[in-house]
Amino acid sequence: MPRSDMDLIVHAAGPDEDLRLALEDLRIDRYLEAKRLLRATYGDWALRTSRSQVLAVGSANNKAIDQWYAEEPSDPDALMMRARVLTQRVLNAHRSGLSGQKIISAVDSARAACKAAADRWPADPVPYVCYLALAQTDVDERFPHHRVHWSPPPERMLPPGPWRVLDWVNERDPGNREAYHRMLGVFHARGRGGGLDFAQWVTTFAPAESPLNLLPLYAYVETYRLQLEHQQTASVIAYWSTADKAHYARKGLEVWFAHADPLSCSLLDLHYLAYALTATGVGRAGEVFEAIGPYMTTAPWALVTPNPQWWQSDFRSARSRALSITGGHR
Repeated sequence: MPRSDMDLIVHAAGPDEDLRLALEDLRIDRYLEAKRLLRATYGDWALRTSRSQVLAVGSANNKAIDQWYAEEPSDPDALMMRARVLTQRVLNAHRSGLSGQKIISAVDSARAACKAAADRWPADPVPYVCYLALAQTDVDERFPHHRVHWSPPPERMLPPGPWRVLDWVNERDPGNREAYHRMLGVFHARGRGGGLDFAQWVTTFAPAESPLNLLPLYAYVETYRLQLEHQQTASVIAYWSTADKAHYARKGLEVWFAHADPLSCSLLDLHYLAYALTATGVGRAGEVFEAIGPYMTTAPWALVTPNPQWWQSDFRSARSRALSITGGHR
């Protein structure tokens, strides 16, 4: 079947069938599949980080992880997932407008869960990634939740932030993908700029096979989303047709994708790269769309369209154009 004609699958697990099964279990307040899934990540921090993030988003509004922790309070995975879920609940509450002492109290509870998980398994980077996520709620230096969230940067061009916490993650899992995305999220949440500078700085030392080479594409999408939200941009073509955006789209393709195993890539990374290659006019996105297959993510497509109802149509159109050039079939 031509890739342009296939049905789309929009699911948080993407092609990860084991993760899909665990998510279905969690939604009916059962945790045994999640427990088995996490056991299978031992020795692979990247997989543990990515799977636990998806599990936390999928279980933040139910009691499965709370029940697991209540039944096995010394299990390192139960402790880690409790930290994950409490952190996700804080982020959800923050996005819904919770502020002041209520959000600080929620952050403190989540931080305590992170500490318990880190104490139980000191080598695990995930509790420290959660610390970074919690820093996204600490947006006013005049009234900081924690001073560690406002550490001085390693380079003058960069803003203050939770740099020490990022160091804690890197000590356990150098170049952890989510950790750097959480740092970028901190700078975006504070609304003071610096996010793009951070993302570009990261690409100066990221290894070729690292997905951190795509970080500027995420920063560009967020900037465009904000401009679109505030009606400050004329057109998608005007925004994306610049040399710097084309440079990072090309770098994502030639430096990262050329060295990556598509089967182990973040589906979100593939979508951001495919979008950037088409939006900038760099092209050559056919192989990326082939790697994506039928598995959709709403981002970046729904973030960069003036009408959110168009996002699947935008994806189909971009994929069709890319595959018509490469003759992509499977």
